[in-house]
Amino acid sequence: MSDTKEESKFRRIFKEYFPYVITIILVILIKKNVVSPIQVNGESMMDTLHDGDIMILNIIKYRFSEIKRFDIVVVRQKREYIIKRVIGLPGETVEYKDNQLYVNHKKVKDSYGTNPTEDFSVVVPEDSYFVLGDNRNNSLDSRYFGCFSKKQILGSTRLTLFPFSRMGMQE
Repeated sequence: MSDTKEESKFRRIFKEYFPYVITIILVILIKKNVVSPIQVNGESMMDTLHDGDIMILNIIKYRFSEIKRFDIVVVRQKREYIIKRVIGLPGETVEYKDNQLYVNHKKVKDSYGTNPTEDFSVVVPEDSYFVLGDNRNNSLDSRYFGCFSKKQILGSTRLTLFPFSRMGMQE
């Protein structure tokens, strides 16, 4: 008789808490593999993104599509995450001359840089990407760290959730 009461108690507890356990597991799986909140840290992406903005990181996007020029991406740099804009794709030659972007020696319109960009030239290795902050004079990016491998790019971000005054899609 005691076994039946304990079994009944166990079933009641199981039925009561099982949905919560499943919900927690699903939230963890979604956060790790699909989307996750991320906070902008610093002013390197001004005027597009602001210090403290809370955004959604789309982790799954690049499993189904290619990384494109001017995408805003989240990159793992050692123990921290940085948010930058993709400028150079694998195998390309990226140059800035007189504040003008050239890719493979052809002029490309770059309307994202908010201030002058010093001249430089770089060949992007295969399976790597060259990223810059929009606030070019105040950004630690590929000019400082070098190019980033595709494995270091955690996903893309465009959706700002907070502050509410800036909520929406960012270009």
